Parts: sequence; structure tokens; C-alpha cells
Amino acid sequence: MSCGARKLKKILSVSAIASIIAVLDYITKKLVETHVHPSEIIDVLPFLRIVNVKNTGAAFGMFSSLSNRIFIALTVIAIILILIYLSRSLKKLEIISLSFILGGAIGNLIDRVNIGKVIDFIDFFVNDWHWPAFNVADSSLTVGIILFIWTNIIHREHHNETQINADDK
Repeated sequence: MSCGARKLKKILSVSAIASIIAVLDYITKKLVETHVHPSEIIDVLPFLRIVNVKNTGAAFGMFSSLSNRIFIALTVIAIILILIYLSRSLKKLEIISLSFILGGAIGNLIDRVNIGKVIDFIDFFVNDWHWPAFNVADSSLTVGIILFIWTNIIHREHHNETQINADDK
């Protein structure tokens, strides 16, 4: 496959994954906004509920005192940095992980631009302990970050093993 064809395949793959995540996030949030009142709780499983929460902060409601404009600016900067990194990335799992991060960032950015906060609706809990409510974009960000770190740790370990073997010769 030529270099141009590989670049096109990468662009299409990243666009498809990020778009699917952002659209799925948007649709699920719209469904929650339309069908779940802010004080309503819908039991799904013994450890999972659907709620309708507005988050003005970052992950888990942290930094909620900061301006929405700051979160928008940071998200746009993160998206630009991801796109730059993607233009140089060659590892398939790294490209997939960054696509998940990009899709999640875009999904939450849409909320911040449209309503000034992020809609969270997944409430995971054990007994009285509740994980902070989250959404599809947050899940995508989490999976993408974990996969990115794991991919780079595996790559580093493989690179170190290769280097050690080369030094032994």
C-alpha cells in the first residue's frame, strides 16, 4: 500500500471512529434530556441507573468553579494536539486509542458549546457508594487513555527487549 493510501486509510479510520462515538454520545444525551427528568432515577441493573445530571466541571465534577470557556479552550487545544500526534502515529492501537479520545473530547465539547455544561447519565454504584455520573464520551475518553498508555508501555517494553537483545550480539 502506498504512503498516500495509508494516510487516507488512517484519516478515514480516525474520522469514522471519532464520528461514531460523538454521534452515539449526542444521541444518548438527547434521549436522556428528552425522557429523563433531572430528579428522576431509572434502575437498569442492581448496580446501574440512568440519571440526568449536568456537570459544569471536568471529569467527576472536578474544577467546577472554572469557567466553561476555559474547558472549551482546553478541549480545543487537546483536539489539535491529538490531531498533530495522529499525523505522526504509525501504531494501529495507538491510532485507535487516539480516535476514542478524540471522539470523547468532541462529544463533551458539543455539550459545552451548546449548553455550557456536560450531560452525564450513567450512574454506577455498589451499595451506597456511587461512582460520579458519566456518559458515552467519558467512557470513550477513559478507554482511549487506558489503551494509549497500555500501547505505549507494551511498545516501550518491546523496544527495550529489542535493544537488550541487540546489545547482547
